[in-house]
Amino acid sequence: MPPHSPEILALTIICLFTGLIWVPIITNRLREMGLWNALKNPQPDVRPESEWAWRLANAHRNAIENLVVFAPLAISVHVTGAGNELTALWCWIFVAARIAHAVIYALGVPLLRTVAFAVGFASQMALAASLLGWV
Repeated sequence: MPPHSPEILALTIICLFTGLIWVPIITNRLREMGLWNALKNPQPDVRPESEWAWRLANAHRNAIENLVVFAPLAISVHVTGAGNELTALWCWIFVAARIAHAVIYALGVPLLRTVAFAVGFASQMALAASLLGWV
């Protein structure tokens, strides 16, 4: 296995997590709609009966939106050799915050969801500040 920087490893983990969030959503859709209806042409506007599935679908979209910001930052830290213990820490904080955000969102806990989102956002800004030489 080739050596990876902590930033690339954290990015890989959060990419896997983001890519797998859809599994329980689709499993719920199959349960609610039945195999044939679930496999017909996509019906993205059909809201799941299960509130947790609807919230998790929203969390999935939010995870993708945040991955678009985090991925280039983590890659930039790795490629420029700007990685250090602090950038690694911020990457792992981002991973923890995004996993917490998805779980908390699915469970329907509003205040903690916002806190998890803010922590993830702060970690992105810390990586950007590091790349800009501000910290």
